[in-house]
This record gives sequence, structure tokens and C-alpha cells, in this order.
Amino acid sequence: MAQHSTVQGTIAKISGPLVVAKGMAGACMFDVVRVGTMGLVGEIIELKGDTASIQVYEETSGVMPGEPVVSTGEPLSVELGPGIIEQFYDGVQRPLKLIEDAAQSPFISRGIAVPAIPRDLAWDFVPRVKKGDEVVPGDILGVVQETVLVEHRIMVPVGVRGKVLKIESGSHLVEDVIAVIQDGDDKKEVRMLQRWPVRAPRPVAKRLPPYVPLTTGQRVVDLFFPLARGGTACVPGPFGSGKTVIQHQLAKWADAEIVVYVGCGERGNEMTDVLLEFPELEDPRSGHPLMKRTVLIANTSNMPVAAREASIYTAITMAEYFRDMGYSVALMADSTSRWAEALREMSGRLEEMPGEEGYPAYLGTRLASFYERAGRAICLGSQQAEGSITSIGAVSPPGGDLSEPVTQNTLRVTKVFWGLDASLAYQRHFPAINWLTSYSLYAEKLGEYWDTQYDDEWSALRTEAMSLLEDEDRLREIVRLVGIDSLSREERMVLETSKSLREDFLHQNAFHEVDTFASMDKQFKMLHHILTFHHLAMEALRRGAPLKQILDLPVRDQIARMRYVDEKDLASIDALGETIKKEIGTVMPDGGEVHVA
Repeated sequence: MAQHSTVQGTIAKISGPLVVAKGMAGACMFDVVRVGTMGLVGEIIELKGDTASIQVYEETSGVMPGEPVVSTGEPLSVELGPGIIEQFYDGVQRPLKLIEDAAQSPFISRGIAVPAIPRDLAWDFVPRVKKGDEVVPGDILGVVQETVLVEHRIMVPVGVRGKVLKIESGSHLVEDVIAVIQDGDDKKEVRMLQRWPVRAPRPVAKRLPPYVPLTTGQRVVDLFFPLARGGTACVPGPFGSGKTVIQHQLAKWADAEIVVYVGCGERGNEMTDVLLEFPELEDPRSGHPLMKRTVLIANTSNMPVAAREASIYTAITMAEYFRDMGYSVALMADSTSRWAEALREMSGRLEEMPGEEGYPAYLGTRLASFYERAGRAICLGSQQAEGSITSIGAVSPPGGDLSEPVTQNTLRVTKVFWGLDASLAYQRHFPAINWLTSYSLYAEKLGEYWDTQYDDEWSALRTEAMSLLEDEDRLREIVRLVGIDSLSREERMVLETSKSLREDFLHQNAFHEVDTFASMDKQFKMLHHILTFHHLAMEALRRGAPLKQILDLPVRDQIARMRYVDEKDLASIDALGETIKKEIGTVMPDGGEVHVA
């Protein structure tokens, strides 16, 4: 891309990641600049007259006033094209492996400039249009098989339309011209490599309502607090409550085709697990490594706080690019608290008026601008493909305090709240999603979707299970105060069913080869049988059956073992319904036919 007229100024003041430069008249907001003799990467975030405030994405120690600051004349942009998948990037899209090779050290040297996408790698381009075809922005010119799992679709760039004059098949580098398009009087050259400014959302033809479920295989999520495709979710919780494991599970099992995982934390904390474990994870659906459909963005510990702020935008722009190809993308942000802390630091150094707890007053707006780029949409282009981005943001509030600003502002803009609970994690109940405080605003619409699949039973089962768990919480308080003997037989049965819901349904072992994933069919059947047993047991109690006999029935063990039934053997779960009826019939005092009241 041609550079604009270069603006050069000098450093006047340095305050950590904030550098103030004089003589920057002619520069634009959000231009990328090179700071100092080392050429550190920075971005203009404030302009007053000829003075520019610059957010520097590398350590500024040793930089001195008087050193030059040179504007590139371009906003902070990401490179988009074949070669993104399987990469480990830092916050400003520099490949960690290439930086390590260039620095010849595991520690990142400053001022290193490496291409985000390999320039020397040839890709086999297969055209989808021919010479003479009329194309519009978003049309697929051709495809490249990037990995065994991802077909990379080369699109007509935004703002280019017209007749295809030339299209080249065969092996090409990303900077080679693969097509020429007659756009009015201009001839536009199209390459596989494209650039896009990270702070500008990519356009779509039409936004769609998020009424299609994103199945995850996690029972507490899919049945109790479902997430829609193109929806937004917030996962707050204290340290050790299982945020990262939930993110891993969703990356593995959610029915999304592309995973973009951005770690706004640091090596040594949240990112360690991800950097070490992700390359080891297997994609359960294909058997290939999960990295074959994943992009990882990791903020490393020797990048200053400011780089965390850029990382979120880098990730969402890449996610939008794959959405525009017609893919379903899952974006994991782990964690947005660290990103908000970067905003707080920069805002403090700019001497802006602080809002709550020192965070800037615009924290809510910035969070909203990130989450609103998620969604389900009809993509640009004549093929009218449907793509989606589902954003799942982890929040790690200090001390697990959910009243702090980042959590509260996130809750305002996200529609799903999976509240992780330290006490559940302490009891080794995973996923530690608290079923009393969590919610999903998609539940009603997705309930209508699932009701059509399961004979109008899904919503009713969910509602009943939730009310039983709420009753259990109330009854446990009574037991705590005056003992179990104060409860009636029916209330004790409610406690037993709720215990079964908690231990046999909501508890799920991420490391067990069968229990790690449950299809919707299996989830529905499990819940149906637990509640069928409850209904029949209540009927038996009303007719005078002893509670102890009901609780000692062998079928209860079979209900507890449903979670370990393989997906191929679901017929064995179906047979449980008859077994439940038969066994409860044996404890009826009148020997009468058992039926649900």
C-alpha cells in the first residue's frame, strides 16, 4: 500500500507506554507511528494542535526526548490472507515464532518488524469465477486450501466491483496479482493479501437476529443457559473457578468452524495454559489438531499493557474476515478485565477525568463497540452467504467481586451470563456455573427452536428443572436451621431430585472421554428421565409408598450412570423410561397402574 506524505516530529515527553510528540501537524488520529531511533510501534490516540499523544505497543525504557517520531500515514491494520490459521500472534499481529527467530532469543527485541503473513509461501489458487464475469464486493474469486480443515476464500475487496479482465490459477505468493477487475475507468489489481484497519467494523449486507442455537455439548450451557449463534456471552469468575477450561471446551466442542482465541493476559498467568495446551488439543469432530482451524493472539509479558488494548481489535477484525467468507466463528477473549486495565492505565496517563474505580468514563462504550461487532449476518457478495461471530468474553474481577465496573458494563451489553462460583469450584463441581445467578436472554427464542425438535417439551423441562433447583436452595436453608426431619416426604423427594440434577446432569467432567461432550439428544433424554422419575416418585408418595423404598430402587444407579453412556448407545437411555415405570410400580402399596400426575 502506498504511503502518505510522511509526517515527522520529535519526542517531548515519555510516561510509560504514553509518548507525547511535537511537530506532528498533518498526522491523523489512529495513525501508526514509529517512535525513537529503535522504531517502536505506536498509535496516535490524541491530537492537540501539532502535539500528538501516542500509545506505544513496546517497552519505552531507554527512549529519550528529542528522538524522532515518524508517522506511516496508515491506521493500525491487520493483514488478511492465507497463512493466518495456525499462527500465534502478539497483540499487534506479529507472529511470535518469526519474532523469536529474528531476535534469536525467547525474549522479544524491540523495534522488530516482521510480516504478519509469510511472503515466501506459495498457495495453490483455484478460481471460482472466469474472465468476463461481473463481480461485486464480497464475491469469492477463488479458494485456497489453507489447512486440511479450512478452505480460505479470496474475496473481492470492499469498494471494488466490475468485470473480471484476468484471473490467474495455480501456485502464487500472497503478494502476486491473482485477478484484474475493470472498475469503471480503473483497472483494480486484486491480491490474496488484503489489509483492513482494526478499529473499523467490516460491512455486511444484512444483520440477522440471533435465533439459531450454538450447541456446545456442555449440558449446563445448552439446556439451562443457551447461547445463540452470533450471540455474546460473559464468563466472570475469580481465579481458579475454571474460566479458561470453559473457554477450551467451547473452542473444542462449539459448532463453529473457526476459532479465534485472544489472550489479553500475560504469559505466566492466563496465557500459559493456552500457549502450551492449544497445540496439543485435538479437534474431536475431525481428529486433526485443533490449531488447524484456530488463530491464537497472545499478549506476551514483555509487551506493555497498552498492547492488550489493540489485541481485542486485532482479534475481532480477523473474526470478521472469516465471517465474510460465510463461516461461523467463535471468538474467545480471555480476559477482557486485562484489556480494561490497559484502558485505565492509558486514560490515567492522558490525565483524563476518571470514572468508577479509576476506569475511564467511556469503558462501557468501548466494551459495547467490541461486543456489537459480533452477530449473525448475510455477508456481502452475490452468493448471499450467512456468517456469524459468537463472542465469549471471560472477565476476571479482583476477588471475584461481580459488582466491579468491567463486569457490570459487560453485563449491560452481553445477553448471556455464566457466573462462575468459587464455592462450586472448591466443591470440585465443574463447570462451576452457578445455576441460581446465571441467565440467558436467548433462552425464550431458542426454546421455541428446540420445542419444534422435541415435541414442545424442551422449554417445559428446562423451566421445571430450574424451579426444582430454586426450591432446593430454599429447603436447604430450612434443613440448615431445623434439620431434615422438619421436611415432608415430598420436600425430601425434591431435595433428592435436585441432587440428581446437580450431580448427574449439571456436573460434567471435561477430561472424561465420554462425559466431555453431550449431544442435544442425550441431554434431553437425560433430563427427561430424571424428571420422569421425580413425577412418578411424587405420585407414589401421594398414594402412600415409603420414601426409603423409592430411594433404594436400583434404577437410580442407572440414572446416575446415564452421563457415561456413549453417543452410539443412546437407545439404552431410551429403555430407562420403562424400567423407571416398572420399578416404581413395585413400591406402590395398592399395586395399581403408575402414571404421571
